[in-house]
Amino acid sequence: SLTPEEWVRQHFVHYLISEKGYPASLMANETMIRLNSLTKRCDTVVYDNSLRPVVICEFKKPDIEITQQVFDQVVRYNIVLKVKYLIVSNGMSHYCCKMNYEDMSFDYLQEIPEYGDL
Repeated sequence: SLTPEEWVRQHFVHYLISEKGYPASLMANETMIRLNSLTKRCDTVVYDNSLRPVVICEFKKPDIEITQQVFDQVVRYNIVLKVKYLIVSNGMSHYCCKMNYEDMSFDYLQEIPEYGDL
């Protein structure tokens, strides 16, 4: 049976594919990265057509509130991948931000971008 977090991931990935035009072939789940001396897993990474990572998605089960601490987790993963977009979802609330590497900040977006706009 699915864990609550896996349920969120499957439904959100389906939404990205069916509603936002994300190609399933350019999405990878449980992507391993090395962060300092630790091995971590990103829930879902979306790649561009040149296979460069452009989005990190982090999923939590529905009863986990999306806090700054949760968002900081995906920001740490991005130290390695340096993507343009970060998404965090618990299935109820979804947050997406676009990275600005010039001033090392990010802007929260009103909605998740279409794949063609990444």
